[in-house]
Amino acid sequence: MKCKVKWLDNVSFVGESGSGHSVVMDGAPEDGGRNMGVRPMEMLLLGLGGCTAFDVVMILNKSRQKFVNCHVEIEAERAEEIPKVFTRIHAHFVVSGKGLNSAKVKKAVGLSAEKYCSASKMFEASVEMTHDFEIVDVD
Repeated sequence: MKCKVKWLDNVSFVGESGSGHSVVMDGAPEDGGRNMGVRPMEMLLLGLGGCTAFDVVMILNKSRQKFVNCHVEIEAERAEEIPKVFTRIHAHFVVSGKGLNSAKVKKAVGLSAEKYCSASKMFEASVEMTHDFEIVDVD
């Protein structure tokens, strides 16, 4: 897997993935940015969220759960001193559907966090990682 990050101007960059996709990253205005893209540290959280949500959706499909929506809300705390690494990350999954089996949703979330999500496994070496879920019953 490869990627490239190119400087645009000030503190703006474009990241190009090996699969041919691009994303703009920019700094906050107080750091010289123009607020035209996500911050690099936000990008890490987005990657974590995408990785774990992908797993949860795949596992729910395999367990024949009829969900209509699934999203994960990631909340993180960072150290106050430089380097301002993540110290705590919490992932809250919201799965919507009719008659979802709570045990199967719990298992999907747990398997992603504890076994399948590569990003979670990398973070857990140095960050306190927690997760939970809620089920929204829809008609």
